[in-house]
Amino acid sequence: MADSHAPVSAMKTTILPVDTGKITCIKAIPGDDLLDDLEIDLNDTEDAQHIRYAASQLKTSNIPVAFPTETVYGLGADATRSSAVQGIYKAKQRPADNPLIVHFASLKQLRDVLRPNAVQTNGHVLAPEVTAGLSTFGARIPANILALALIKFADVPVAAPSANASTKPSPTAAEHVKFDLDGRIEIIIDGGLCEVGVESTVVDGLSSPPMILRPGGVSLEQLRTCPGWENVRIGYKNSAEEKPKAPGMKYRHYSPKAKVVLYESEADAPSWEDIKEYGKVGMITTRCWKVDHSNASALFTKKHCEIVNGQAASETNEETTRGFARLIANTLHATPVSRKGIMLHRLTRPGGSGIELFGLALGPDTAGIARGVFAALRELDRVDVDVILVEGIDEAEGTTAAAIMNRLRKAAEVNVPG
Repeated sequence: MADSHAPVSAMKTTILPVDTGKITCIKAIPGDDLLDDLEIDLNDTEDAQHIRYAASQLKTSNIPVAFPTETVYGLGADATRSSAVQGIYKAKQRPADNPLIVHFASLKQLRDVLRPNAVQTNGHVLAPEVTAGLSTFGARIPANILALALIKFADVPVAAPSANASTKPSPTAAEHVKFDLDGRIEIIIDGGLCEVGVESTVVDGLSSPPMILRPGGVSLEQLRTCPGWENVRIGYKNSAEEKPKAPGMKYRHYSPKAKVVLYESEADAPSWEDIKEYGKVGMITTRCWKVDHSNASALFTKKHCEIVNGQAASETNEETTRGFARLIANTLHATPVSRKGIMLHRLTRPGGSGIELFGLALGPDTAGIARGVFAALRELDRVDVDVILVEGIDEAEGTTAAAIMNRLRKAAEVNVPG
């Protein structure tokens, strides 16, 4: 077991690849609409051994383990041990006054925390560092087979924020984690690219009506299909509290090294005047912006806006499969998540000087933008641009769009209103 007090430089960070299709037989108990408990049988493949090893480290070590979820990669530690949870803050170099979400493999495991047995004398199961002084905690069951298997075999609730260095863009691939936390942690489980791309939705279920504290991968419409939650409301616009109730509500987050300038959906596209002081410019486009090589004064045009089924369809269309059966289908038969390539434009400013414009087009689909936005910020940072211009979208389209804009506003140094 690694010593949590060892110098950071002494740690070797290893990426352990795991193919979900090779590791396990898994089924829900009692049915496929309610994840009450799990039976997981890991086989003897190398991939399955990686899960067993990572689970044992989670249970016994004070060094956190990075693992994939459907949203972003998480940095997990045993939520019942203070020394383990402190390892998360140390690795991320994150303030300890921001609460952590606790991850469970099943409702049974969650109930064991909510209803501790008589052996525990203080009535508290979770380490105090998890709640950051609050009387409540956030609970999540990931919709990802690798995450569920890891938590199940660790047999402990797992506290896990995103597996990035504090304030940096959230990681949606194992190499993003390695880039940020190399030398600070020992194990990264590589399950491929994340399907959703923005962090989980956080809901205060104790308020009446329930309030969304942080928008994320689960939409307002999806939440309202839950019995008793038909009147869920949005609460994150009024949540500038000294003690945040959810992660990501207090400090600047998701920021690359380069200056980020966010253009709201109705804002005019950037002009030469906006970038005249920069030599290397990054550009993240969604629906409307196009580089206009024919217009020396405009730089961009917004004449070619792309709308896919009004965009609302990408957030509201529901699959017919529900519950655990849907989880299995999504994980074992997931649509491959593609990487976006950078396009380099070498342009000449009015007056003759040159500029390098590095463009990443995320496309018009809201789900595609969510999957790619953090990776795009990271990719442009890697080519050392001076500034990143981001084309925003209309957050009124739905909760996923709101989640995207919520993260981008936290990343931006400058916000250009519409």
